[in-house]
Amino acid sequence: MSLSRPLRIGTRGSPMALAQTGMVRDRIVAANPGLETEIVVVSTVADRVLDRPLSEIGGKGLFTKELEQALFADTIDVAVHSMKDVETWLPDGLAIACILERDDPRDAFLSAGTANGLADLPSGARVGTSSLRRGAQVLMHRPDLMIVPLRGNANTRMRKLEAGECDATLLALAGLQRLGMEDVARSVLPVEEMLPAVAQGALGIECRAGDDAIRALLAPVACATTTTALDAERGLLAELDGSCRTPIAALAQVNGDRIALDGLLFLPDGSRHWAVHREGPAAEADAIGRDAGAELKRSAGDVYFAHLK
Repeated sequence: MSLSRPLRIGTRGSPMALAQTGMVRDRIVAANPGLETEIVVVSTVADRVLDRPLSEIGGKGLFTKELEQALFADTIDVAVHSMKDVETWLPDGLAIACILERDDPRDAFLSAGTANGLADLPSGARVGTSSLRRGAQVLMHRPDLMIVPLRGNANTRMRKLEAGECDATLLALAGLQRLGMEDVARSVLPVEEMLPAVAQGALGIECRAGDDAIRALLAPVACATTTTALDAERGLLAELDGSCRTPIAALAQVNGDRIALDGLLFLPDGSRHWAVHREGPAAEADAIGRDAGAELKRSAGDVYFAHLK
């Protein structure tokens, strides 16, 4: 399958987005020799508003709304997303046509001093993050630490760390690897200490739902294993109506025809949390995720959902 014109690939303009979009483009071209491409940069609210937490200005959709508008306007053919930024419900007429093989989903620990992990930080140390998930888990393990807001791309956050705005911060390891900055991490936190965000480390490609020619170009770079894992994780998230105002973590691992899913739901201050574990047939990934999400919702009950009102 080929196009009579370049494939227009939409992306945000941040260094991270451009780096991962370049990776995606290279894989698509390798699978479709001779295909010409064009990178189209689309500005999003999440890129323009950096002085407030995402939970205050609209949540996950801020990363994708303008790219989806560009798909509807036919100014791009596909949009590249970090799947952790994608809502569980897509606009009618659009679809995630391809999910690539997942990179390492874990979080990296960075510090301005000698600390190599959360346990090394002194009481009262400031951990910079605007992620409710990360903040809740930090406080779950170390309630004596302080969470301070920190937004911006990886380089901006590192500058703020070096300037003394915080004593440590956490970033997605996959993002650092895509930028060639993995060496700035003091350590990689085990998932038992810091369970990742839903779909962390995975890239997805969105297109118009009925665009069969585009889907055919993307099919060779799709990863069935990652897609199955994300079906479970996003099923859990959908059941909880998860957003950037909701501290939720989940990680699914596929082994042959079986899948194992771990999920956590937190109060934002880390004082309470609820855990779930599920195993079952990989073919039932979405149902397993939704069942796990329903259990978390029942377990937390009014104690948790009162804070969202």
